[in-house]
Amino acid sequence: QLARIQTDSVVEMLRELHPDLCFEIAVAMSTTGDKILDTALSKIGEKSLFTKELENALERNEVDLVVHSLKDLPTSLPPGFTIGAVCKRENPLDAVVFHPKNCGKTLSLLPEKSVIGTSSLRRAAQLKKKFPQLEFRDIRGNLNTRLKKLDEKEDFSAIILAAAGLKRMGWENRIGQLLSPEDCLYAVGQGALAVEVRAKDQEILNMVSALHDADTVLCCIAERAFMKRLEGGCSVPVAVNTVLKDGQLYLTGAVYSLDGSDSLRETMQTSVHYPQQNEDGPNDDVQHVGITAKNVPGQAQEAAENLGAELASLLLSKGAKHILSVARQLNDAR
Repeated sequence: QLARIQTDSVVEMLRELHPDLCFEIAVAMSTTGDKILDTALSKIGEKSLFTKELENALERNEVDLVVHSLKDLPTSLPPGFTIGAVCKRENPLDAVVFHPKNCGKTLSLLPEKSVIGTSSLRRAAQLKKKFPQLEFRDIRGNLNTRLKKLDEKEDFSAIILAAAGLKRMGWENRIGQLLSPEDCLYAVGQGALAVEVRAKDQEILNMVSALHDADTVLCCIAERAFMKRLEGGCSVPVAVNTVLKDGQLYLTGAVYSLDGSDSLRETMQTSVHYPQQNEDGPNDDVQHVGITAKNVPGQAQEAAENLGAELASLLLSKGAKHILSVARQLNDAR
């Protein structure tokens, strides 16, 4: 349902821009990640979990564009594909949805040993450290399923979800607590929608590129470059927070051990204040961590990508590789 709502919202924007064109939502398909619901995401193997089947349809020309949650897209896309649009980001923060009996509470007010549901290693690692009195347990399924599990059983006192998904579903009233970046840094790309297209299909690429939100593009390029340099994914706890203000891009990035006891967190900034140049010619197809954004200044994109890579290098120089490899091993052994 959420995937359909997200797709509809993108198609709606395209229809407004191109009233003469007919857009057909041809395919609603389940992906590997949708089908395997009894296993933690971090255990299934992370490459293209929610994207492979959709990319196959794109490759076979059965569809011309695919709408994803950007956080589901790997930092390296298969050859021949690109992210042709990154839409304006919804609130990227994580949200706590409480069992009806805990309505009005916050995480810090829950009784000791209360069980919190989350399928994200990133959320669990940060919140275990912040709230050691609480217990964290895997919960899988789409948003509807997870809310049903929360409301109809007594297994969970609360669950953690992305605020963006709840908002898009019209369930904002279920948000009992928004977790600030001090409590919980968010996932790379969280809250942003990506439109994936065939990299050589200039007509489609030009059409969807109007949907790019420049600020979101720069923030997400920095985040994805950070993740890529760390070789992170959903099997290790990697988290970010980006702020773009007065032409300065601030990126906070962190890595955690599975229980949150060991962590590294740093912030760096760079200027992304560059004029848009006429960059026609051989640079047409330049991708930055899988994103093609012709209408965002190339130098700004480069600066954002360098920022992410440099922040990752800083953490690696302080021992991030060890934290992440231990986290990966422990997760594999679980």
